[in-house]
Amino acid sequence: MIDFFLDSYKNAPLWHIGLEFLVFVCGILSVWLAKKENIWVYPTGLIATVISVYLLYLAGYIGDMIINGYFSIMSVYGWYVWAKGSKADADLPITRTNFSEKIIGILLFFATIFVIYGIYRYFEYEIHYDNYFDMVSSGIFFAGMWYMARKKIENWTLWIIGDIIVVPLYAYRGLGMLALQYLIFTILAISAYLEWRKILDSKKQVL
Repeated sequence: MIDFFLDSYKNAPLWHIGLEFLVFVCGILSVWLAKKENIWVYPTGLIATVISVYLLYLAGYIGDMIINGYFSIMSVYGWYVWAKGSKADADLPITRTNFSEKIIGILLFFATIFVIYGIYRYFEYEIHYDNYFDMVSSGIFFAGMWYMARKKIENWTLWIIGDIIVVPLYAYRGLGMLALQYLIFTILAISAYLEWRKILDSKKQVL
């Protein structure tokens, strides 16, 4: 197990390992902050996603690079929405998605897969079978990130599903640190879903 995590870093430069470790720490911290409804989820997440875009570009994982670029944009958007919602006259509570929001999530999912597939074809990258898992997980994460910005509890359901897909994917690719990170993300997402559901249930009892 130790060899699995260390082998892929034997020939990696120290600065590269340092950046990946920073992504590891900031990524986990951002999920924990999201669970607590803390607005610092966005600046910490922004650090992780911007660095990830660069690292994934170097590695040639286009699908993952695009999803992290989107995460960066949505972090700015979510930061704005949550900051606005923190004001007394513009509260942003945890809610469930309505029908139209579910439709938007589905459209985001399929649009993401279509766009990433098109980018692979346009730049004539060879598509391996693991890239299709990339596309599906990216679609799930795109929708999940939008739901999180709106504080929809379903965002955690999508994070859990997406994390379960990418943990073995990164392990297969020999990216041990990322596989471990997303395994921790899965545990945190399950815990966050349960915590947000308690908040929703308590609000129902008050009403």
